Amino acid sequence: MLKKIDFARNFLETHQEQFLCPVCKKAIQLKGFSLICAQNHQFDLSKKGTIYFLSHSIQTEYNKKMLVHRGKMIQSGMYQPLLERIIDTMNLTGNTLDVGCGEGSFLSELSNLGLAGSKFGFDISKDGIYLASNQPIEAFWCVADLTNLPFADESMDTVLNIFSPSHYHEFKRVLKKDGTVIKVIPETDYLKELRAAFYPGDEIKQTYSNEKVLAKFSKEMDILVDERVTFTFAIPKENRLDLLEMSPLEWGVAEEVKEVIQKNPLTEITIDVRVLKGKVK
Repeated sequence: MLKKIDFARNFLETHQEQFLCPVCKKAIQLKGFSLICAQNHQFDLSKKGTIYFLSHSIQTEYNKKMLVHRGKMIQSGMYQPLLERIIDTMNLTGNTLDVGCGEGSFLSELSNLGLAGSKFGFDISKDGIYLASNQPIEAFWCVADLTNLPFADESMDTVLNIFSPSHYHEFKRVLKKDGTVIKVIPETDYLKELRAAFYPGDEIKQTYSNEKVLAKFSKEMDILVDERVTFTFAIPKENRLDLLEMSPLEWGVAEEVKEVIQKNPLTEITIDVRVLKGKVK
């Protein structure tokens, strides 16, 4: 079995033309275990087979602990009907870029459902990318900046944007002429039971509106699919505490509130999201 760094090198050998130097925007070539551009900007493969494309470290609250819990919930089947709907809308054999991939669970689950082709995932969290490198799929993982992607112009068939920020200028640049963005955003009832438990009596924190995000997508893309997907997920007993730690909803919650929920965890959760698919106008 190949070491991660050797697998990644083989992947880059086949796909190096799909990368671009994020510093000078020049083409990049594989030399040994590094990607190097004509101006000698160099990006080295780690032992985990990942590359760090940022010029400086960035602090993020998406830490290893949260991402591990998130991965366990995704793998428990929490988003299965949503993922099946995404697969129905996708080009299954093209190049797929997972934006803000975290620990890589969504891309891994989509691969289990039939997503083939070449797969790339990036996140600003180094912890997330190191975890993603353990996913049992053939994919390349890197730490990169959403606003300055290390991918070549017109190199991707699909940009996956699941619960993560967008940068449409970069999306349009890396998409092929017939490429599409698939974006998933929360709807009003998304995780409503968790929000109610975390913030009892706080109507502002218990409500969510995606109007601005939806308006931005509509402005930037021609919408091909606009569908609401809603269902209730029965949380497996072994995952009920994972739910409490898997999302940014937990960041502002008082410890005494968490302790109460831990003693009587939720048994079901509502998934209520909007699936958007768009192409460049």
